Amino acid sequence: MRTTSLEGNIMSKTIAAPVNEVRTQEDIVTRPGVRKVLAVSRIVIGFTFLWAFLDKAFGLNFSTPPEGSWLNGGTPAQGYIMGIEGPFAGFFQLFANPFGDALFMLGLLGIGIAMITGAGLRIAAVAGTLLMLFMFLAALPTATAMVDGELIRGATNPIVDSHWHEALLLIIAAVTLAGDTWGLGKWWSSKIGKHTWLR
Repeated sequence: MRTTSLEGNIMSKTIAAPVNEVRTQEDIVTRPGVRKVLAVSRIVIGFTFLWAFLDKAFGLNFSTPPEGSWLNGGTPAQGYIMGIEGPFAGFFQLFANPFGDALFMLGLLGIGIAMITGAGLRIAAVAGTLLMLFMFLAALPTATAMVDGELIRGATNPIVDSHWHEALLLIIAAVTLAGDTWGLGKWWSSKIGKHTWLR
């Protein structure tokens, strides 16, 4: 709300700002160089998720061998979940099934495509942050592990790990409307109208 008053006049006038005004990235990030850095960050994190999907789906022999690919009958989420030993292992067993595999793979694909194209960043940020939170909780305790009865330090930081970094990149892309630069963000905004949560 903006209030204006006339000098020498007791009356004041209140003008309401438009509600749900569709903004562009230029309203939030005023420097072109920073907008380009945000665009590159968005594309890089998007490719990270898309690559994870492609490798697990087709078995590109990076982290997934061809015989373990999803299309070859592999179980990407179940394979990971079965190895969880932390305090949340019981909770994650809910996803140790074909539905969990499909949800995980569709999440990777959707987040990757949204970030690379720059459309649907808010949904991708929420979904990706939730996925990163689950993966962080699955890895607890991150700082240590027991191997053959011996305590092994497996992380350099007991609290913050790469899951936090990836989640923050997703959130930053969404809140700065990074899809407007080198992406479909402005076009997508014109299509969704007042449903800015889809932005």
